[in-house]
Amino acid sequence: MRIIDLHGDALAKIEASRGGLSFADAPELATNRQRLKEGEIAVQGFAVFVDPALPGSMRFQSCLDQIHYFYAEILDKHDDMTLITDWPQIAQLADGQTGALLTLEGVDPIENDLKRLHLLYRLGVRSVGLTWNYANQAADGVLEPRGGGLTTLGRDIVALNNRYRMLTDVSHLNERGFWEVLELADYPVASHSNARALCDHPRNLTDEQAQAMFGRGAPVHVVYYPEFVRLQKRSAAEKISAGPGASVLAAPGPVTIADVIRHIDHLCALGGERHIGFGSDFDGIDATPERLEHAGQTQNLINELLKHYGEEQVRGFAYGNFARYVSKIGKD
Repeated sequence: MRIIDLHGDALAKIEASRGGLSFADAPELATNRQRLKEGEIAVQGFAVFVDPALPGSMRFQSCLDQIHYFYAEILDKHDDMTLITDWPQIAQLADGQTGALLTLEGVDPIENDLKRLHLLYRLGVRSVGLTWNYANQAADGVLEPRGGGLTTLGRDIVALNNRYRMLTDVSHLNERGFWEVLELADYPVASHSNARALCDHPRNLTDEQAQAMFGRGAPVHVVYYPEFVRLQKRSAAEKISAGPGASVLAAPGPVTIADVIRHIDHLCALGGERHIGFGSDFDGIDATPERLEHAGQTQNLINELLKHYGEEQVRGFAYGNFARYVSKIGKD
């Protein structure tokens, strides 16, 4: 069954290797070409993520370097990878082709210069998340204590996304920013977020947020990272064992595909059956559910879903819901 995976971080890994990792089959890449084929991935989101720890003067160069590798290593070397620049292309992909969707995870690289975002659009970016986990010049992320909303620049970015018919991604925004984006954005999406009611992590959406997305017809794509699927607070001994900088939260034992499906069940109960999709976060996470360790194992998730849902519903989760959403962009 064909899959749309809206979020993966292969570009940051390829950039870190200075192009040394082969997109064709490097085992270090959970979303290499071989694994995308095995998993029947019809569209893969490739996020440009620039480490906020980089000095400001180096961030835009890192962004451009990742886009360079996107073209040089993924598109130019693989005729069966197709750049998605217009939303109707998704429905037109031939069998065996995988659409490559370029996204921006956090606008830190543009600093205060909107001309840079214009340029990124021309280079192929079609989805923009304002933040990663912390504050930047556009908004506050989910881990920023002050909980601020969008700045004037953030609002200008959403307006530019609307003008260019780009998606505005809410997955890393705090709640105040989320509600402001939902008010301003023509095409909101949550590329990799789960249900906070099942896993109380700030990266996940509350029921109210999820229902508001569904009320807009906007997609919510579930993420596989165990910490966002099922977690508990670490004991004092576990925190010491985990080492400095480790999260105070941890998944209690192995996370399974069944745990991921529970989030789909919950979102369906909130009215999301026609709006749910997948956003693996592969290559940006240090742990995965059992039997869902890379893109090549995505059909394991499909097979388990088919035990609980009808084939038409599962096709919607896998591909159809997102394809339908973007097919309407520009027609309203």
